[in-house]
Amino acid sequence: MTPTSDLSTATVDVQDASIPALGFGTARMTGPDCRRAVERALEVGYRHVDTAQLYENERAVGEALGASDVDRDDVFVVTKIHRENAAYDDALESTRASLERLGLSTIDLLLLHAPSRHAPLEETVRAMNDLQAEGLVDHVGVSNFSVEQLESARDHSETPIVANQVKYHPYHHQDDLLEYCYQHGICLTAYSPLAEGAVAGDDRLRKIGEPYDKSAAQVALRWLLQQPTVAAIPKAATREHIEANAEVFDFELSVDEMAAVADVGDGLWDRVAAKLGLR
Repeated sequence: MTPTSDLSTATVDVQDASIPALGFGTARMTGPDCRRAVERALEVGYRHVDTAQLYENERAVGEALGASDVDRDDVFVVTKIHRENAAYDDALESTRASLERLGLSTIDLLLLHAPSRHAPLEETVRAMNDLQAEGLVDHVGVSNFSVEQLESARDHSETPIVANQVKYHPYHHQDDLLEYCYQHGICLTAYSPLAEGAVAGDDRLRKIGEPYDKSAAQVALRWLLQQPTVAAIPKAATREHIEANAEVFDFELSVDEMAAVADVGDGLWDRVAAKLGLR
């Protein structure tokens, strides 16, 4: 992550992409509720919005983007091809439909939502590369891919695979994948970074945050964002939570505090921290 105290300028810079480190997730949000939440997030300063064909909320996200005073060029928009749309022609057609629903001419980052049982990965990646060549997509990546699957995607793609979006939070580590992404300059985007709200009641995380006047959730997000090449996309509906999730750039966890957060989970933090230059 590029060091900064500003939500709107903190980025993960990988290969030829600059991805805002803290994004706004929209899974399981639809209609007017989704639109209002995205509008609030943009007002607060988020400049990375994540959606997907699967979520059935691209139109609501697009309406929020269109209604915002924030310049389109300043917002990094991510959407995902449903794995049932992974066949070459379906990937092309569904992405064009996503653009129409979003009201955009270009998607900043297009991901394959998950490995598909319906089409070879090579076919999907070729479609994504062709969409890039047409200027409809700036960057491509994947989601829910293992190290082996990610390596395969990289082998098939003519352009960089810049991101892999996976579940990652203090209770659920991604040690091998994180090391691979760091080694190859790939952004690991953490979805469900607050463990679907579970971290909020964790007294261990709350105590770590006390000296900074920060909540357990803010500590969990800060832990993720201090890891190089990691972005996070927490979801929130109320302005209070949207703002609180963004207030994680005015403090820094120590080496020991980073290890203490990691200790609530299931990973091998000492090894990973050494590999990432965090020790």
